[in-house]
Amino acid sequence: MASVRFPIPQGTLDMLVLHVLSLEDAHGYAIAQRVQQISRETVRLNQGSLYPALHRLEQKRWLKSVWRQSDTGREAKFYALTRAGQQQLVREKASWDQLTAAVRLIFNEGT
Repeated sequence: MASVRFPIPQGTLDMLVLHVLSLEDAHGYAIAQRVQQISRETVRLNQGSLYPALHRLEQKRWLKSVWRQSDTGREAKFYALTRAGQQQLVREKASWDQLTAAVRLIFNEGT
């Protein structure tokens, strides 16, 4: 069965990027690939959203970056989570857990 692709809800991109970078440092393309892989091809990040988000998160000091050689031998900007980024990820996950629990309550209200 083919997986269904749909846009991610507004406000979740930062959380997904922070989570992927909590697993390992990565460049933009690798972040997008990892999200796609983990979501079983359901979530795909486009460059028009991802790269501005990476710059925004770096300006907030939740990410730091360094240019280095990728697996393909090309120079790429690798991103890593900062301590502030780790703390923000904890907050984002807690907020997401509250929201999804509330939505489950609403959906299950009639049963």
